[in-house]
Amino acid sequence: MQERRPAVFLDRDGTLIEDKHYLANADDVTLVNGAVDAVRRLRAAGFVVIVTTNQSGIARGYIMPDAYAAVAARLDAMLSASDARLDATYMCPHHPDVTGPCACRKPGPGMFLDAARDFDLDLSRSVLVGDRWRDIAAATALHARGILVPAGNTPAADIDRARHEATVAASLAEAVDRIIRQPV
Repeated sequence: MQERRPAVFLDRDGTLIEDKHYLANADDVTLVNGAVDAVRRLRAAGFVVIVTTNQSGIARGYIMPDAYAAVAARLDAMLSASDARLDATYMCPHHPDVTGPCACRKPGPGMFLDAARDFDLDLSRSVLVGDRWRDIAAATALHARGILVPAGNTPAADIDRARHEATVAASLAEAVDRIIRQPV
C-alpha cells in the first residue's frame, strides 16, 4: 500500500499573489516575492501543493465567476511558465452574511478535507500557510501545522495568536525553509 503524501496548502491573496482586494482582473495578478521558488521547492521536496482561497467577492457580487476563473488561470500560467505547477486550487465562493454558513469557508476545514480525499493526503504531515489567522486556523483540527506569513494588512492580533498557537515566518521563503527542514 502506498503511503499517503503530505501537502502544503497555500492561501492565494496575500500569500502567493499580492492582495488587491476582490481581484477581478487577470492582468492585475502580481506574484509575491519568492512565490515561484516556493512552489518549485515544495514540489521538489515531495509535497502536493494546493491553493485554498476564500472568495467572498463572488457571493457579494464584486467578482463574477468567469473573472475569478480568469485570475486563477493567470496565476496557474504565471507559475507554470517557471516550472512551478500547482496541483490544485480549492475555492470557497460563499460569505455567511449573503449565502449563509458553509463547510468550505476558511477557517473551516472543508476545502482541506476535500483535497485530502481527492489527493489521498496525510493531513497530519501537511502544512497550512497564509497571511491571516483564518488561513491557518484549521491546522489544529486537522492535526496539521500552521505557518502565518504576515503581509502588510495582517492584523496584529493574528500575528500574536500565531506566535502562541502556530508558527510565524517573516517571508514565504522562510516558511518553505521551515517546512522542508522540519517535516511533520
